[in-house]
Amino acid sequence: MNRDIPLLFITRLIRMFGYGFLSVVLVLYLTQRGLSEGEIGLLLTLTLAGDAAITLAITTSADRLGRRRMLILGAGLMVIAGLVFTLTGNIILLVVTAIIGVISPSGNEIGPFLSIEQASLSQLVPDEKRTQTFAWYNLVGSFATAMGALVGGVLAQLLQNAGYTPVNSYQAVLMGYTLIGVVLIGLFLLLSQSVEAPRSVEAISIQRRFGLHQSRKVVFKLSSLFALDAFAGALVVQSMVAYWFNVKFGVQPAVLGSIFFAANILAGISALSAAWIARRIGLINTMVYTHIPSNILLIMVPFMPTLPLAVITLLLRFSISQMDVPTRQSYTMAVVNPDERSAAMGVTSIARSVGAMLSPAITGQLLAVTSLMGAPFVIAGSLKIVYDVLIWRGFRAIKPPEEK
Repeated sequence: MNRDIPLLFITRLIRMFGYGFLSVVLVLYLTQRGLSEGEIGLLLTLTLAGDAAITLAITTSADRLGRRRMLILGAGLMVIAGLVFTLTGNIILLVVTAIIGVISPSGNEIGPFLSIEQASLSQLVPDEKRTQTFAWYNLVGSFATAMGALVGGVLAQLLQNAGYTPVNSYQAVLMGYTLIGVVLIGLFLLLSQSVEAPRSVEAISIQRRFGLHQSRKVVFKLSSLFALDAFAGALVVQSMVAYWFNVKFGVQPAVLGSIFFAANILAGISALSAAWIARRIGLINTMVYTHIPSNILLIMVPFMPTLPLAVITLLLRFSISQMDVPTRQSYTMAVVNPDERSAAMGVTSIARSVGAMLSPAITGQLLAVTSLMGAPFVIAGSLKIVYDVLIWRGFRAIKPPEEK
């Protein structure tokens, strides 16, 4: 095995731990800093908007300027974001940092890392191993996010029990996120030349819009649908859901960490099982047939009258919610030319970021109205079902090479 493969898995693990570590307490921290729900929603929206711009700039330059170099740059932006969020509650500084930095409000992947790492993995493994590799890659990320959410929530709770103020306890978590960015810089420096794009790709990428040529139509069509899915998903980002549980049921940070630990463990297992199912019914069918039931469960969450029922419904949803992720990623890699893979992952990732950027602001306004606090779950689940129907109708006839 090329040594870069386990190294890319390790960077994914550490990064996703950091995202989960921060996500459970991020909105709670911002409320302690004096920001309103509307201001928090706007801030998270600008975080996603900035991510789209940063991702566009970095991923479309990665093959030309160097994938390792761009990964290091992304990790540096994590460090900047963590430091500024730790040291100030000034809304203007937070907004500027949210735009230029890399910080995840959802516990999910953000920034240029996913596109560049998966483009590298696609050239390091054979095609028949691609979906399975992506499934394990997502499993590692989900488990790391789960552990990060648990540790972040428990650490904040322990510090508060020891006499620290809520703000100080959450600042400790933010400092941990900053240190994770520093560790990632060191690990990315260890990657070899094998992760870089072939010279032929590097030479022609400058001449193509977004690095695409023959696959442009397919990629743009996929991107529009992925943007719809991301818009819906960002209505219920993990930090906002944690805040909803805190307000509706009075759940404390340590318990929130436990809930999202279990949720992300289940999500990771569901991602791994996706490869097995896809071999039998195909990538598109796996994406759609598992996603619709998970979205019905998402709609049901706010209608649960007690905390145990709400948690059980959420966990059931997570147990099947991520089967579309490795299949979606593998399908995108499969239906484009090999010399367009980095660009395809970059463009679709940017589309998801653009689609998601307005959602937290909408959720922030809805959470500020007691009677509408459950609306984000209903709207998100309904839009995701629309996405499932559209992607099945549009792409069920376009088969990846391993299914032909």
